[in-house]
Amino acid sequence: MDGRAGKARTSSRRQRERRRLARAPPRIVTYPVQMAGPEEIWLPLVDEPVGDIVARLQAEDPEIERLVGSPHRVLAFRTFAYIRVGILLGELLFEQELAAADADENWVEALLRDPKHHDALHREVRAVAEEIAADPKYADDEPLGPDEHARDRFREFARKQFAGD
Repeated sequence: MDGRAGKARTSSRRQRERRRLARAPPRIVTYPVQMAGPEEIWLPLVDEPVGDIVARLQAEDPEIERLVGSPHRVLAFRTFAYIRVGILLGELLFEQELAAADADENWVEALLRDPKHHDALHREVRAVAEEIAADPKYADDEPLGPDEHARDRFREFARKQFAGD
């Protein structure tokens, strides 16, 4: 008998709650938090070793810098390059059996010493840069630094300033 009475009280409570909510005025749910603008977002996406590998490969190929030379492109490039390099490293780790002498060494460094693996990683990073550069979404992005014309104007300005001293 107590079980039925408990269920009846629970059912009655639910009905009262439904009626109360039905009578409540409609509200628009808002969140007081404002999102940061795209210029304010810069997250360190990855630590060792994937981030270092991407940075090293990027430094080895100056063309990559030209392809991804705007803040939005750099963010997209790093995001996808980190992911794709991480996946490729995982594949290489399973395909490549490392010798016992390499057991105490960082396995990534051991893979990178092999020119075949280094080239595969470089091709992957370069492919990401080319894909980001070809994306029309980034066509109007401003470059990270000054262009050559702006540098030339500054050099001329500096020559004139120092020539007058």
